[in-house]
Amino acid sequence: MSVPRSVALERTLYTLAAPVLAAAPNLYPDSPVNTVVQLAGAAGVGGWVLAYKSDKPGAGRKILRWSPLVTAAAIDVAARHTIGWGPWCVDALLAAGWAAAGLLVMPFSKHSRRNHRPALAAPAPAPAPQLQPAASEPSPAQPDDDADPFTRQVRWLWQNRGLPGRTIVVKATPHEGMPNDLSLLLRASEAGRPISGLTDADVAAAFSVDVTDVHIEEVVRQYGREGGPAWKHVHVTPDANERRRRAPTAREWWADRIGAAGGPVPGSEFVKEVRDKQRKVTHYIAQVPDEMGEPRVNLHALAATLKTKYDEGRLFVTVDGSQVLVSLWDSSPLAQVFPATRELLTPDKNGRWVTGYLGNGQPARNRVYTDRGAAHGLFVAPSGGGKTQLMGLHVAADALFGAVVWLAAEAPDEKAATLGGYTDRYGVGSLYMIRLLRALDALMEIRGEMPWEDGKVYDWDPGLPGCPYRMLSAYLDEFLSAARNGDYGAEIMDLAERVSVKGRKYGIGIKVAGQSIYVQDGFTQLLCENLRENCIPVVLKVAPKKVTNMFTALGISSENIPDPLPRSFSPAEAGRIERVMRGQPEPPANSNTGGAGWIVEAKQPEVLRTLFMDFKAGLDDYFPDTIATLTDHEIRELQARDLWFDWTEPPRPGEFGPEPGDDEDGDDDAPKKGGGKRRGGGNSATRRDAVTSPRQALEAIKNLTNA
Repeated sequence: MSVPRSVALERTLYTLAAPVLAAAPNLYPDSPVNTVVQLAGAAGVGGWVLAYKSDKPGAGRKILRWSPLVTAAAIDVAARHTIGWGPWCVDALLAAGWAAAGLLVMPFSKHSRRNHRPALAAPAPAPAPQLQPAASEPSPAQPDDDADPFTRQVRWLWQNRGLPGRTIVVKATPHEGMPNDLSLLLRASEAGRPISGLTDADVAAAFSVDVTDVHIEEVVRQYGREGGPAWKHVHVTPDANERRRRAPTAREWWADRIGAAGGPVPGSEFVKEVRDKQRKVTHYIAQVPDEMGEPRVNLHALAATLKTKYDEGRLFVTVDGSQVLVSLWDSSPLAQVFPATRELLTPDKNGRWVTGYLGNGQPARNRVYTDRGAAHGLFVAPSGGGKTQLMGLHVAADALFGAVVWLAAEAPDEKAATLGGYTDRYGVGSLYMIRLLRALDALMEIRGEMPWEDGKVYDWDPGLPGCPYRMLSAYLDEFLSAARNGDYGAEIMDLAERVSVKGRKYGIGIKVAGQSIYVQDGFTQLLCENLRENCIPVVLKVAPKKVTNMFTALGISSENIPDPLPRSFSPAEAGRIERVMRGQPEPPANSNTGGAGWIVEAKQPEVLRTLFMDFKAGLDDYFPDTIATLTDHEIRELQARDLWFDWTEPPRPGEFGPEPGDDEDGDDDAPKKGGGKRRGGGNSATRRDAVTSPRQALEAIKNLTNA
């Protein structure tokens, strides 16, 4: 049996090098031979390190190849540090053992010939019968096209698996850094036939991987290469999928958990992630293809994916065309306190000022006027919902704009009384409110006749110079309670509706605050529509059952009606199971939703938290130094109409119609208090559409029958 030349050469080198390796350190310690041996050993150690870090197969074989150099350097160092030849001539024994190991293992020659070593003791195969001509065509799975070794190996495997889907491998490409991942370019084994029977399961079975690790794509025709239904691209990626499950990138995580079919935002593609450390919020920006239309967002599923709860108030989604912004706060911004300042409350050149902050962190703005004139106002909140706080913000903004502010409350209130000290007029009760509204009704007539600087009369416009009067804002707190008053309610509703229609043209805005805006609760449809169209309504802390009806009354479409706000924005305290096991009570819930609600500027309500005015510390810092009042001309005209006096005094004789004693005949049909002609023009009789509930109808019957 002949010995390969590389084997003989390696054996010769080991035999000659062993005596030198033992003698050089002992006979010539400073010989350059020792330096060469140690440098070779260092190179061997470097080869070990590279083999260990490499992702390619054969690391153990490479380490074994470099072993003779590293071992020789170790023996050389040991021989230099032993006395003489060492005990029992150990230096010579080590060198001889090194040579013997090399002769038996032969790392270089044997391992370099791993691909064409002859099988030992294998019988020669018997010649197969020649059934076809010697020049037969190559196998369809292994066409003779000078393919690279990796493609040939994959072709052999593909043929051994029975040519799945009746396809052949044209090209196989390994993925760098992923030993088990590859891409295949497949073609139908029969020309002119499409690939129709190939499935992910067929490919997965061929390569012994999961079906989820296989992805089949169409092949687009390119210059110089065919395409179409007879071609397929197949990606087999078990290593990449394992890495994706274990440590996905942000784009992969979004595609798998959020943008996948059936996910919280199906079809969306990750764009970028932005962390705002100062505001403690993380923004995720995604894009939906234009052909998919407006993004569809499942907020509850999205909250679960982001490991939060929808009712914690930490998650907010903003949709802008085909883009989606997902904002995840470390703690709910709706649970924070945003102090009011004069800078925030001062209207800009467009009449806008900051009312609070939206859930996504944007400032929420309201306005003191619009392009149609003075702005009205609509504030809805239950008791304790922050309505007076919100009204205080608007009063301050109007005052900082230079407007005249009047305030009428249906019942005494500590905060309302404090605000009244910063207004031109403040009073309590339905009587005060009806007198205020009568004055507003008369002022519309008075201002409609006041000439401007050029001698002409115009509708009020803050951008037009020469206006002879100031803007006037009238606040009516608990308006519906006053509108139900048996003596003055009908006229209060009638006057409020009239001012809501025409007041804006004369710089008069009416701001209505209450716990409801339902027509069935006393609002007229016309008043509700006028207020809604000429203001930016704010709704605070509405009971969950009333949310749908409340926003429907505001003209919000059903698809844009928001979900109810939670009872608290504070996260639930952990350890409930332990408290149950110990029989301990639950900690009290933090009721921190005062001032939280919605602002309705566009077609969709936006969640906000209003600014906080510290009434206990005083309100001087929020208001200007002077309080604006009516002009002398306006006051004289109101006095001439007997409408400018102390509105808190009892009803004057004849103020609300003839007194019973004025009718000499004592006619039972004489108008009672609240009926007849009122000063300032107009009829105060109850209108047909003002009776919109059984309770009002009963009160009207009682008034008619003097019950």
